[in-house]
Amino acid sequence: MYFCFVKFQILTINLIACLCLISCSKTKEFSQSTGWMYNSVEQGGFEVNIDFNDQITGPGLVFVEGGRFTMGRVEEDFMYHWNNIPKTVTVSSFYLDKTEVRNIDYLEYLQWIKRYFVNENSPFFVGVSRPEIYEKALPDTLVWRNKLGNNEIFTNNYLRHPAYKEYPVVGISWEQANDYCRWRTDRVNERILINTCILNEDMELSDGYPFSTEAYLNGEYNGIIGCEIRVLDKSSDEKIRRAKISDGILLPHYRLPTEAEWEYAALALVENNVGENHKDRKVYAWNGSSMRNGDKKNQGRMMANFKRGRGDNMGVAGSLNDNSDITEPVHSYSPNEYGVYNMSGNVAEWVADVYRPITEQTTTTDHRPFRGNIFTQYQTDEDGNFIVDGQGYIKDTVVNPASNIYRRNYKKSNNINYLDGDIESQISNSWNSETSETSNIDTKKVNIDKLNQNIIKYKDSSYASNSNEMYDYGNTTLISDRTRVYKGGSWKDRAYWLSPGTRRFLDQSQSTDFIGFRCAMDRIGRPTLKK
Repeated sequence: MYFCFVKFQILTINLIACLCLISCSKTKEFSQSTGWMYNSVEQGGFEVNIDFNDQITGPGLVFVEGGRFTMGRVEEDFMYHWNNIPKTVTVSSFYLDKTEVRNIDYLEYLQWIKRYFVNENSPFFVGVSRPEIYEKALPDTLVWRNKLGNNEIFTNNYLRHPAYKEYPVVGISWEQANDYCRWRTDRVNERILINTCILNEDMELSDGYPFSTEAYLNGEYNGIIGCEIRVLDKSSDEKIRRAKISDGILLPHYRLPTEAEWEYAALALVENNVGENHKDRKVYAWNGSSMRNGDKKNQGRMMANFKRGRGDNMGVAGSLNDNSDITEPVHSYSPNEYGVYNMSGNVAEWVADVYRPITEQTTTTDHRPFRGNIFTQYQTDEDGNFIVDGQGYIKDTVVNPASNIYRRNYKKSNNINYLDGDIESQISNSWNSETSETSNIDTKKVNIDKLNQNIIKYKDSSYASNSNEMYDYGNTTLISDRTRVYKGGSWKDRAYWLSPGTRRFLDQSQSTDFIGFRCAMDRIGRPTLKK
């Protein structure tokens, strides 16, 4: 049954994409502005995909209709962190993985890397062995080790043994999770282009490196051309072209969800709607404040995988309360109203945001809130050509702040510290010992120079530092520009952390045995699905 569903879904995607492609070159309609015909060779050749219907749902994703909700604390903050003050925000519609990324998903990723970059005997090997790419992607299986615990069975088996293939992958850093999202984007879009006959399978990498969405769209990847797309504009030097964003075929990037998106999807307040209001708030990903199921059929069973108390990870033999002493298969328990599994319990999950302890609306926007923007642009050589690395990615660099002098919406490329760690939010006149002793120097200019230096360090060498002295990393706090938020409770946590409003943080290069992740994708166009 599952195979038939997957096969049907693939055929549906192929059909929609093919229809979309055909419509780009054949459908005729007149411009309401000029009266000239679209998609006409004789009347200018301006191409418009008039028949685009709706964004295709990518593999593994479910649609989450956006809206307004109150983000943050819903119960007593007995930890006294004061880092999740309630605020009302709006989240745009988006797509989210229905489950956490599994061990089998991540092993597919590792095998792909080994096939092209490590295994010299592979017929698909690119020619230069780069084991560092594979080593960079490997999960840290040693996170299972405990000084006073007998966990070597998980160290040796959890990632690769088939008994755990449906379990969530752990030992993954925030950086590794982002690399996986990038890889997944390219594999999905490559398969879409192959299924629509625009490209043929190119297992031997005729271009010398794998398919990359950005490289393809910017003319840096050719592959093996399948069906030719005719150029309708006679003034163009090209007679055929590659697929473009305007064709509506390629999907947006897979990425980590923002903190607001993750919390919104976890709460799934859509099931509590009464008109334009929510009749009840939620403490967890389900209604009610109890950790046990109230339905007659499953009455008394646990609603999530978590640690009930000291020494109690799963209950007693013959009556296991959550059936798991560590993690459990990703489809365990019932999904919430959006069809998403295990947003409370099993593993905590990385989100995209940089952590800051204050989340009031004065320090974040109320529409699509996110902290962590570093605006970038593609790198080019002296001749203006894009620079492509050995993995097929176009290299990027931070936008030069000097080019933003006349912009009104942002001045700096690195906006991690905006209103929380930048010059405007400093709490004293003396920025540091250096600037306080140089009264004849423009303090603001000194610190802008220092900020720009740290932008370069952060982007090019992942240098772990703040661009200010507000957060004294390593002395009074563990907060830095590399500190990322993770959400939701895990098999190792008490019930308090299962509330979607709670939040914790960890350095983006570190990993644990209780943090996993799932991917998200932007919704393009209208916020509701077409019927």
